[in-house]
Amino acid sequence: VSDASGCSMIALLHTGAAKFPQNLLSRSRQAVSPLFPAGVLKGFSSIISRKLASHGFGASMAAMSSFPPQRYHYFLVLDFEATCDKPQIHPQEIIEFPILKLNGRTMEIESTFHMYVQPVVHPQLTPFCTELTGIIQGMVDGQPSLQQVLERVDEWMAKEGLLDPSVKSIFVTCGDWDLKVMLPGQCQYLGLPVADYFKQWINLKKAYSFAMGSWPKNGLLDMNKGLNLQHIGRPHSGIDDCKNIANIMKTLAHRGFIFKQTSKPF
Repeated sequence: VSDASGCSMIALLHTGAAKFPQNLLSRSRQAVSPLFPAGVLKGFSSIISRKLASHGFGASMAAMSSFPPQRYHYFLVLDFEATCDKPQIHPQEIIEFPILKLNGRTMEIESTFHMYVQPVVHPQLTPFCTELTGIIQGMVDGQPSLQQVLERVDEWMAKEGLLDPSVKSIFVTCGDWDLKVMLPGQCQYLGLPVADYFKQWINLKKAYSFAMGSWPKNGLLDMNKGLNLQHIGRPHSGIDDCKNIANIMKTLAHRGFIFKQTSKPF
């Protein structure tokens, strides 16, 4: 593990912390520190940091060193809002289409896609829908159709480098409804194709249950409560729900959880 000078161990402690179990990391630091005068380890740390900064790592190193690396370069957090009523109307139509691009190394939000969508089968929003989602009629009137929004999503994915085959990304939703039911159902109704990147995803409820050992019956509210997080914005706002999902993911990642695809292949 260490050569005569101990430098191999020091490099491991400062550059491999993300892959090193915290209990072993602590023990290793305790074992190495008596071998060096005070301040030497700190000096090595600053040298390593400067070297990494020169290669473009910079400020993200602090975040990277606190949790293990994920399997994906980017997580695409998505949460639709759709037309609704009691009893439920059919077909439901997407009226809010938000995506947050989450960096898999830092778990920070890098980019946002957010559009409202004009419903065509039931163009008039119900009072129940407005009360639930906070979306009023003026927010969807005159907005692009779902087909146009999907085209803009594809343009955004290309601009963000997410269509590059060497870049690993995956969508994340709170449940399976968004990408298993809502999007493919509406696309089928309208005769629109579903892009392949929408056909695999991570269900945050399943990920949370794997990490915490309990199923979040009330979705985001239970997950925030279980992790002692403050709820962001209003429930059933698509963009606010995405921010909550991202915050929960960041917290789980910092606890060492590795996110994996939960959907079955189409």
